[in-house]
Amino acid sequence: MENGESRGARDTARTEAFSDGVFAFAITLLVLNLRDPSFLSPGVYSGVPLFEGLVREWQSFFALVTTFITILVMWLNHHNMFSHIDRVDRRLMLRNGILLLFVVLTPFTTAIVADHMTLSDAGTAAAVYSGNFMFIAISWNALWRYCAKGRRLLREDVTDAEARTITRQYLVAPLGSVVAIAISLVSGLASVTVVLAIAAFYAFTGSHGH
Repeated sequence: MENGESRGARDTARTEAFSDGVFAFAITLLVLNLRDPSFLSPGVYSGVPLFEGLVREWQSFFALVTTFITILVMWLNHHNMFSHIDRVDRRLMLRNGILLLFVVLTPFTTAIVADHMTLSDAGTAAAVYSGNFMFIAISWNALWRYCAKGRRLLREDVTDAEARTITRQYLVAPLGSVVAIAISLVSGLASVTVVLAIAAFYAFTGSHGH
């Protein structure tokens, strides 16, 4: 008969596998925002040379690369976070599901910021973009804190000091997102750059340190 330890390990693996699929789906959708700038629609030539059109699309490439890197880092750290978790329960799965909801919204917010980066409402677009990442950060912290509170779902080999370090480092994302939203009032490009900087922070720290 299956014991609690093996059941917990299996459930954790299933939760991670489902989450991996959502992260992969979100990254794949990013590419759908790209288009051939030489054509207004299939078969309708815009009259703009390909090279010039690609240069004009710089904001789309910048937004895509920023979001791709951010989602990639989130996926890596999501895996690392779950390496500290011993088992799952319904409340964890619900919190994880809310996190994934905002993850799948990133292709939409990326398309918005790419389309409006050089327009007068670039700040609004950047605020929407950064705001989505703020909700991701809040959901992420809610998920981790639920698991870490009273060592509710943590593995036995995770020390209290290690858990506190991770908790502190997870605060960088929501605070940084607030900064990005504030900066969007001045510069949409700078706001998106802050999001990229947050991703860089977690890429270097990792979940064993993030």
